[in-house]
Order: sequence, then structure tokens, then C-alpha cells
Amino acid sequence: MASKMTQKTYVAKPTEIERKWYLVDAEGKTLGRLASQIAMILQGKTKPTYTSFIDTGDFVVVINAEKIHLTGKKLEQKIYYRHSNYPGGLKETKARHMLEKHPTRVIMHAVKGMLPKSILGKQMLKKLKVYAGPEHPHTAQKPEKIEL
Repeated sequence: MASKMTQKTYVAKPTEIERKWYLVDAEGKTLGRLASQIAMILQGKTKPTYTSFIDTGDFVVVINAEKIHLTGKKLEQKIYYRHSNYPGGLKETKARHMLEKHPTRVIMHAVKGMLPKSILGKQMLKKLKVYAGPEHPHTAQKPEKIEL
């Protein structure tokens, strides 16, 4: 006869979640590799309390976004698209121009593509703070510097 002892799966409650702040320096890092590790932290997959349907992730502050590295010919060949919602309103921007004008959008776009495509993914993306230079306004939160 089988034992009647059953184990229950742990489910994190929104009130029990402890959020940490992490500081990531993007200088010299490869875009895709950095973005996938940031997405894991934002989702909470690095914690033992990970629950798929609850946002258990931490905050991530990325500095030096303008010094991110793209491999191969991506600076010239990678194209970012956006649409104005008017007929013929498709705009395209090469990665080189995006890095020069809006370096924070490059990291935001890469991380957004690696998060769930749902309301939960939008909540997770709000916990990502990206800055082009080495300065950030989140010193009061005492972000813990991590090497990715």
C-alpha cells in the first residue's frame, strides 16, 4: 500500500516576495547574452521561490548601455522596425543609429523579446531601468553589483 504522505508544491504569494536591486555594467558585454541573463533575473528564475504565474523577479539597473557590444555585422545589418499606425508608416532604424541616438532602447528591446508576451511580461519589464552612462538615480535602493 502506498504511503499517504504527500508533498505540496510551493506557490509564492505576492505578499511574501522579497525584491532585491541589482546593478549591471553593460560595458563590453554582448547584447544577447546580457539580455537573456537580465530576463532570467526579472522573471525570478534565479530564485528558489520562482512561480511561473506570479512576478517573483528582482529589479535590475543597467548602466553604460552605450558601450554594449554587438557581434558580427549586426551594427550594419540588424534593423529595428516601428510603425506609426498610418498607411505606409513603417519606419526602420539600423542598430548603429539606434545605439548612437537611443542606446537604452537597444537593451530594452532585446530584454522585452525574452520576457513573456502577456500582462505579466509588461510588469516584469517595468522593473528594468537602463541608463546610457555610468550614473543612475537609484543609489537610495543600494543596488547590489553583479557580474553577468
